[in-house]
Amino acid sequence: MDTTKTLLQQIREKEQDVNKTIEAVRQESDAVIAAARVEAEKIRREADLRGSHAADELTKREREKTSAEITTLKKTTAAEMERVAKAGEQNRRTAAEAIVRHVTMR
Repeated sequence: MDTTKTLLQQIREKEQDVNKTIEAVRQESDAVIAAARVEAEKIRREADLRGSHAADELTKREREKTSAEITTLKKTTAAEMERVAKAGEQNRRTAAEAIVRHVTMR
């Protein structure tokens, strides 16, 4: 039997070697893509978590700010109501006298 390989056999062997290399590269590429997908999902989850925490913190700060503004408005309103009540009390006698004069036409 002839130990030398025919040109066709050599081509087939080379083709098999190339196919093995291609398959190895494909598997490696698939592994890299899978790892990248896992990493991307991890990054997305971390970003979602950070965004959620930031939104919660912003909401908390704004609620505190709004609450402080409400408290200030309540104090201002109470002080204004007290001032108006005192002014009304001071002007009550004068107003009553003016009404009586108008009604009695004096």
